[in-house]
Amino acid sequence: MRAKTKYVTMPSKTILPERDAAREPVLECVNLGITLGGIKAVEDFNFTLGRTEIAGLIGPNGAGKTTVFNLLTKVYQPTTGTILLNGKDTHGMNTMQVNKAGIARTFQNIRLFKNLSVADNVKAAMNNDMHYNMLSSILRLPNYKREEIAAHRRALKLLSIFDMQDMADVRAGSLPYGAQRRLEIVRALATNPSLLLLDEPAAGMNPSETADLMDNIRKIHEMFQIAILLIEHDMSLVMNICEGICVLNFGHIIAKGTPDEIQSNPAVVEAYLGRKKEA
Repeated sequence: MRAKTKYVTMPSKTILPERDAAREPVLECVNLGITLGGIKAVEDFNFTLGRTEIAGLIGPNGAGKTTVFNLLTKVYQPTTGTILLNGKDTHGMNTMQVNKAGIARTFQNIRLFKNLSVADNVKAAMNNDMHYNMLSSILRLPNYKREEIAAHRRALKLLSIFDMQDMADVRAGSLPYGAQRRLEIVRALATNPSLLLLDEPAAGMNPSETADLMDNIRKIHEMFQIAILLIEHDMSLVMNICEGICVLNFGHIIAKGTPDEIQSNPAVVEAYLGRKKEA
């Protein structure tokens, strides 16, 4: 079961887990917004995430959740507002630069290199840490060999988080669906993120796989001490793993709070179930 987290209000009026209160937030979004096709897909998104917080971003279909992820990872450039990652303004950064700065992400639709091995999928995410050049790789010079050996060892270590080290040489596209989901998370971790974004990580999973996923997210959080922000429609997963929850509807935040607060919030109930008709 999810342990209750004590939140404290900071001088800036943001609310952070007490354990993160003395440190700079990993993520701050200030008046973030984007207009797509003349429609304000996200507007006035104000959100702060503690350095080791596990938080959820939920809302009905079309609420703007994935658009927020696309803004954070610079798939889209914001129309308005500011994104601070580890205190640094990400304005002008592209997707690769923001990944190098500390954000890693998985997707609703799995995006693996399906014809590569499991280990090679993980090593592909370590590009920022590789220092040999093309000539070294072509000639198989000593520095290339050293870095490749080190990268393979690290890939196996990361795969062991999900007990997948014995699948290292298996073609990624031949893995069962749940294993492909896990591999995508491992590949994201290989970039050394300070913030991990999980976009519907339990999509397509059966209850047993979802329970294993919850355990593994907790394991990742404990091992790496990083912030995790997830989009998820499985409310059992969200309520059992998230410490704080932000609810979007039509591109606007309608509620923030702990799982207990969100479950009893009338605006959230209305967004999901609709307004009750008057008798």
